[in-house]
Amino acid sequence: MRSSFALCVALAFLLGTMSPAAALPASEVNNGMLFGGQWTPANATAVETSNFSDLKAVTEVYTATWCDNCVDVEHALEDVKAEGHLIQYHFHSTLSDPFGVAELEQRWRDKYEPNSPPGVVFNGTMKKVGSVADDGTLQNEFTNLARQDLGLGQGTTAFSWTPGVCEDVFACGTMTWDLDIDGEHLDNASLTVYAYIVETAADYEEGTNGLGTYPHIVRDMIDVGDTSQGSMMVSLPTPHDGDDLEVHLLYEIMPNPPEVMEEEPEPAEPSEDTPALSVVSTMMVVGLALAFTQRIRRGR
Repeated sequence: MRSSFALCVALAFLLGTMSPAAALPASEVNNGMLFGGQWTPANATAVETSNFSDLKAVTEVYTATWCDNCVDVEHALEDVKAEGHLIQYHFHSTLSDPFGVAELEQRWRDKYEPNSPPGVVFNGTMKKVGSVADDGTLQNEFTNLARQDLGLGQGTTAFSWTPGVCEDVFACGTMTWDLDIDGEHLDNASLTVYAYIVETAADYEEGTNGLGTYPHIVRDMIDVGDTSQGSMMVSLPTPHDGDDLEVHLLYEIMPNPPEVMEEEPEPAEPSEDTPALSVVSTMMVVGLALAFTQRIRRGR
């Protein structure tokens, strides 16, 4: 009895002295940038032109239906979204999560490095891991990250979507884009244009973090081209529930990898055995010469 009481006291003391989880500050990704975010419901026709200054921060979220502290992050992001600062794209873990897509999760790991949920990346340039604020509150920290300027300068992006009639797929349509950007941003860099297919929200009551309804689910990322102007037919996946797919236009600019200069092979160094062989060879030649000379003399 006394030992049980002592154990309880020790546990209470330990819990009371444990410090809260340390806040992890956002860190630079240094792997290109992502911008755009013009969108429309997939079943509606849309035409839109936006100035760069009007674009919201592209905010990618790594989350899971079983992740409890992801809820705090997502609620904070919704608050910042309500103020008009960002647009969200949620990528789900494939671990016990019906909304996870293996290719999308692998893309997250390759581009932003692996981490456990939650993780948030702003404009492809700044990454925040965890749910503990490093700058007052999560809302304040996310607002500051969303307001960071990509330095795009003046420019515009035009986006249009026309639903189509296609066989053997849930739905399809034609996406057209026109990017007017200062050419210096594409010097020694490559442009990739994506159609993000997003499900507005899907229900999953079995999710253990209690949300029940999960928003902004990225269903697919479709590479539609690498030019500043173009048009492409896009096929859409079947939504988890309802008919609430969205089509979003995103631009990714990636720095080209540095050229690897091939080094000329260095001339082979003479072997350490070479001098010795040269001496032996010289002695043999001299010896043969002397023998030949003596033979000639004897013949006379």
